[in-house]
Amino acid sequence: MGTKINVDGVLLFEQPFARVPYENYRKVFRTSQKHVERELGAVQSTSADLANRAKNGKVGKEEVLNSIEGMIGRVENLKRKLSELHGGSGKATQDVMRERLHHLATIETLPAASGPDFTRWADTRLDRWLVDWALRTGKEKTARQIAKEKDIETLVDIDLFMDIRRIEGALNNHSCAEALSWCNENKTVLRKIKSTLEFELRLQEYIELSRARKTQEAIAYSKKHLITWQETHLAQIRTASALLAFSPNTTCGPYKRLYDLSRWDTLVRSFRLAIYTLNTLPSEPLLYLSLYAGLASLKLPACYDPSTKNVDCPVCDGEDKNSKNPQGLGLGKLAEEVPQSHHANSTIVCRISGKIMDEDNMPMAFPGGYVYSREALEEMAAKNGGTVTCPRSGEACEFSALKKVFIS
Repeated sequence: MGTKINVDGVLLFEQPFARVPYENYRKVFRTSQKHVERELGAVQSTSADLANRAKNGKVGKEEVLNSIEGMIGRVENLKRKLSELHGGSGKATQDVMRERLHHLATIETLPAASGPDFTRWADTRLDRWLVDWALRTGKEKTARQIAKEKDIETLVDIDLFMDIRRIEGALNNHSCAEALSWCNENKTVLRKIKSTLEFELRLQEYIELSRARKTQEAIAYSKKHLITWQETHLAQIRTASALLAFSPNTTCGPYKRLYDLSRWDTLVRSFRLAIYTLNTLPSEPLLYLSLYAGLASLKLPACYDPSTKNVDCPVCDGEDKNSKNPQGLGLGKLAEEVPQSHHANSTIVCRISGKIMDEDNMPMAFPGGYVYSREALEEMAAKNGGTVTCPRSGEACEFSALKKVFIS
């Protein structure tokens, strides 16, 4: 019989896998809610107004019919919008969610980690992680090709990363419009995670107006979009207000930093952090995180000693000056980020008491070689007239016959 699958361990990496389609369906739900509130709100308002006017006898039969026809038209329009929404992106998202949950549920039905079924499941997971890595590193064609060949298009987040690339591309071209539109779609969630991305984007648009010396437009923009953030960003708003008095080539520290074009790179990173957090995506590729876990079990001090490097060890595969790779880096570069599996200082725990044995609670050995803590054996001797018994071998002797063990 093979090794039992650690389902909880496997699912540790899978939270984004289920969260992304869930967030997409939340967007569909919020859009539906907005349509319902807008259309039914208008119907209720018209109905109430019509009822009030009818009580006062100020409305004719023809006007009533026209109002009713208008309300019927709004309801039919709402029905059409909801049908299109749920029949299009809504149904597609439901299908993706169903496929992914079924894929995750499969792991609980597999009998062992050494079986062919688990191997196929793990191969599919690796393909998903390769697509994730390709999307994060800008290799869109590679990602699409892998997804198509392996038939896992519903199990990967190509559309999400295309959105990320599109918005980041706009920010790199010094445009906040796409990112602000995304913030508006996800305003509630961003507020929950206490993201300041929207403020930073608004501030940057204000800075660009100031850079172009469009003073009146900048003042109007500040009143409309920045003042609403004064409870949490008053100091930054005050500094920004004085920016109009300084030219883009100023050498004054605070204002020079506001005009610095590197702020756009910071905005790209802030947006990426926000959208990753919203979808519970890790900041690094899932492939790297899985490699970290494996490398941590192999990493030893000897891996970084040139005289003891092992050519078959992934951790020893570090910098290679003779490599054709211009970067000359292997898995050893990833291993730099993980702790060593070897600990210089050992920890010995008493089998009887569960306490750590150290200089204050020294280990004591029976003649047969089994070791326990001094405190536990002293307590046993006090209860048994100075006699101690090994719980594993059953060996009994006087406490005085025990020998001290020194850890070196």
